[in-house]
Amino acid sequence: MTVRLLTNIGRLWTGNDVCSNAAILVHNDRIAWVGRAADLPQSVPGVVDDIVDVDHVENLGGALVTPGLIDAHTHPVYAGNRYAEMAMRSGGSTPSAITAAGGGIGSTVTVTRGTDPWTLCNGVRERLREWLLSGTTTVEAKTGYHLTRDGELADVRLLRELEKEPMMPRVHVTFLAAHVVPPEYFGRQRDYVEAVGAWCADAAAAGADSVDVYCDEGHFTTDEARWVLASGRNVGLLPRLHAGAYSRRGAVQLAAELGCASADLLHHTSDEDIAVLSRYGVPAVLCPGTALQRGSLPPVRRMLAQGVTVALGSDHNPGHCGITSMSLVVSLAVAAFGMSVGDALRAATLGGATVLGAPDRGVLAPGRLADIVQWDADHEGAFAWAFGLKPRRVWRGGTPVQ
Repeated sequence: MTVRLLTNIGRLWTGNDVCSNAAILVHNDRIAWVGRAADLPQSVPGVVDDIVDVDHVENLGGALVTPGLIDAHTHPVYAGNRYAEMAMRSGGSTPSAITAAGGGIGSTVTVTRGTDPWTLCNGVRERLREWLLSGTTTVEAKTGYHLTRDGELADVRLLRELEKEPMMPRVHVTFLAAHVVPPEYFGRQRDYVEAVGAWCADAAAAGADSVDVYCDEGHFTTDEARWVLASGRNVGLLPRLHAGAYSRRGAVQLAAELGCASADLLHHTSDEDIAVLSRYGVPAVLCPGTALQRGSLPPVRRMLAQGVTVALGSDHNPGHCGITSMSLVVSLAVAAFGMSVGDALRAATLGGATVLGAPDRGVLAPGRLADIVQWDADHEGAFAWAFGLKPRRVWRGGTPVQ
């Protein structure tokens, strides 16, 4: 049993409100008490009989403290890079020209398939470590660059095993075999959709938490997405959906119909779509880095005004965005989406916990996981200024990781 007292917190952003001159009492991996330091009890039943007997006291020097950030949308299991493609895109090359030059998702599939498991694992490990050291304690991580049964299941197992290692964030694994149609299924898209649906049970057994489909132009139709998501839901996977990344194809309506845990990206979203998200309680996962790259920003303020739950993600992937810092994502959400700092932080904590079905994190309150970040600042407004605010210290489940 370990009891840890974090004190002299200048400003505590709990996820629900702000408390000045605060303290947090941690018992093992959970928060036992949180509030104003002046109200710290002399004893906490079942935790400590006398506050002077805590195992560790840490003075945080008046710093800002928040819950660990949550990245609700990432694609970290890949090998190689697509830097040349990025340069082509920035110069105005069309998607067809990039594909003709050997770029696109298919190029990452080829390289990933040809990479030995040890090298692939090391690359994913380094990316996940970067997230944790930048203050992100939970990462949603998708498969989707093997596009074979055995490769996709191996990716699920890889993520589950890495989560057990030291210096790793918590991982929510999403099965995204329905990313694109692989080359060996050219001309047989329906066959591939049926195959992916059949793999869902194996993905759940391997440790996946969710199933996702890229429902958009050049990827999968709403009918195909419905088949895969229903197959996943039937074996206990949370359904989520890439929706409106390139165009409006009815994906938002499908997300509402299926009760998806989230509709993600939403770069092309109408007032009608927002009304559907609000009416059916479908959260939106928005990724400002990718939205800026594509030059199409979702109407975030209108979503918030209509009561849509918003979460933030980096959309880290080899073809568009290399961000592994959720504090940078918060900064971009403020600058590009017009979100307030409070709304952006809430989306990067409570919002992420909501879409991942993880009520034990995203807020600093008794009984929640002690995923805590001390920042190099004394006010949350620093997120809007720093464009990548650095943490001074991170605790995952009450254990310091740096």
